[in-house]
Amino acid sequence: MLSRGDKFTFGQSTKQIVEFLGIDEKSGPELSPAELYARLDKFLTAALELLPLMPYDRLGTHVPGRPRSYRTLGFHLFRVVDAFLDANEGVTLVQAMFREEPAADADTAALVAYGTKVRQRFRAWWVPYQQLGGDTSGARTLDTYYGPQSLHELMERTTWHSGQHVRQYMMLLEREGRSHHRPLVEADFARLPMPQNVWDG
Repeated sequence: MLSRGDKFTFGQSTKQIVEFLGIDEKSGPELSPAELYARLDKFLTAALELLPLMPYDRLGTHVPGRPRSYRTLGFHLFRVVDAFLDANEGVTLVQAMFREEPAADADTAALVAYGTKVRQRFRAWWVPYQQLGGDTSGARTLDTYYGPQSLHELMERTTWHSGQHVRQYMMLLEREGRSHHRPLVEADFARLPMPQNVWDG
């Protein structure tokens, strides 16, 4: 959250931050909705490839710097997209949606099953936009806990948010000595407002 005198903003949107600070700078998404769809679909597909590589007995281990388990991270990177899709169906996006956790004993198969369901839902949501000539501008407004956001803006936030967590999961696998062919590279994150660091701090 950013504050100045008696004014504040949640700082969840780059556009909101730029406007709050009065900076004369372009702040909208650089990628089109179609490009964001392709990126996010790639992130979800990469996650479904990576999750089975983590040993079950490591799923309860906490990620660096915060009380979040590998299991919860694997669930959360899909839950972010599920919440975005809920918002598209008229549900107000609230922070509690991002705090939901998987069952305490959820195994890899359960995480993959959930992720597969979310990816299928995401692809089905895009069909009217891609094939039926629907609104591909992303101009529709969605309700969120930090104010109304255009579909385009929320889609960008959802894309980099999920992508950041897939990026983290790749590093966790390497930390656990599990090799993989790195399904995502730096170019996959280009033109997204990604955090500079893989982990906070």
